[in-house]
Amino acid sequence: MVSSAASVIGWDQETYLPEAGHEWRADQLAWLSEKAHDLGTSSAWGDALLQAEASGLSPALLAAMRRDFDRATKLPGELVAREAQASSLAKVAWAEARKNSDFPSFAPHLETLLAIAREKAERWGYQAEAYDALLDTYERGATAEGIASLFDTLKPRLRDLAASAVERSAARDAKLPGGPYPIVQQQAFNAKVAESLGFDFKAGRIDTTAHPFCTTLGPRDIRLTTRYDENDFTSSLFGVMHEAGHGLYEQGLPGSEFGLPSGEAASLGIHESQSRLWENHIGRSYPFWQKWLPVAAEHFPQLANISLDDFMAAVHRAEFSFIRVEADEATYDLHILLRFGLERQLVSGDLAVKDVPEAWNESFRELFGMTPPDNARGCLQDIHWSMGGLGYFPTYTLGNLNAAQLFAAATADSYIAEGVATGEYGPLLTWLRDNVHSKGAVMTPSEIVKAATGKDPSPDAHLAHLTRRYLA
Repeated sequence: MVSSAASVIGWDQETYLPEAGHEWRADQLAWLSEKAHDLGTSSAWGDALLQAEASGLSPALLAAMRRDFDRATKLPGELVAREAQASSLAKVAWAEARKNSDFPSFAPHLETLLAIAREKAERWGYQAEAYDALLDTYERGATAEGIASLFDTLKPRLRDLAASAVERSAARDAKLPGGPYPIVQQQAFNAKVAESLGFDFKAGRIDTTAHPFCTTLGPRDIRLTTRYDENDFTSSLFGVMHEAGHGLYEQGLPGSEFGLPSGEAASLGIHESQSRLWENHIGRSYPFWQKWLPVAAEHFPQLANISLDDFMAAVHRAEFSFIRVEADEATYDLHILLRFGLERQLVSGDLAVKDVPEAWNESFRELFGMTPPDNARGCLQDIHWSMGGLGYFPTYTLGNLNAAQLFAAATADSYIAEGVATGEYGPLLTWLRDNVHSKGAVMTPSEIVKAATGKDPSPDAHLAHLTRRYLA
């Protein structure tokens, strides 16, 4: 209950809180976070867990609860409160710094959060490097060395694929009709699409923020956010489909288990698999737009005269761009490789905070062949570091790999494949609910993928998907 209350006022901070209220809100979040931590690490809760373990019931669930309890008890309440307050203030500073492309004004906040992250890692413990402890928060069982090995293998293939896709797109130069695409019409269209995927608006809503996200305030209260561009309606649409994928996962978790590992998402790599599956494998597919382009034209008259083939060429256009959340599938993972490398260096101390802009631009030139024109389109574009989310970024590419593998397994069933081909998504959602959502966090991420697909997690399906979509 206390954590849910903190989530409510955290959501309000991102959507409707007046500018002058942020300092008091930071104090509120710090108090609530420490209170929830104290309750969750109390001797009474520890004794109850011991009694449950002695009963022998639900060993897998109890093992997950023990892991969470042991990790939580290694952190003092003061540290939890300090992080909540620091991240609350940092998000406000980040938003202002991003608007003004002013990294020095954000740097002290990043220094504070980086010090807290290192302190947490030391208290949790790790075998190889501090980054492992942070990564394990988001992707249970993953290690920095394992991620680095995977990314090193993927990097040359992704760079070659991206370069070829960009070259092909440039030859056709397909573009959507110009705006304006009125925001009110975008909101109406986005809601129709989200509902068609299965998102329950009686248990959720969509609002507007600087950075799209999904948050869970309770078992029947899932909030999505997006941002709008009146020159490109697909920007908000794909943002909504992405966040609706997260929301569908949250709405599919066992509500009666809310607050327990059995009622929580398995990891961010699994969570991202759901958002990327709905955004990319469904939302950027030919069958999807065969159904939805005529509906979109009812909302945006300038689409009435574009052919489906020309529209799809625009949707599948690949180009090197500065902004991760607006990147196409062919180039997206390169953005994640960059961020993983930098934040791993930040945590180890090999990269000083003051040197982040220069390091970012150097890495961007190496991967994309161009230099961000300013920090707003460079190292300040993402909210994650202001949230204290060091160790978060690798899960986006893990999500892409998992999404492709899960989608391939699901659509091997002809009934599901037929539904996807005709724009009926109920069979696919049911498969995901049965094979992913209902598992909660009792199984490890890799166990969920293997049980659902019959194979260990692998990049093969993702690379095959990108090749078919962009190079066939």
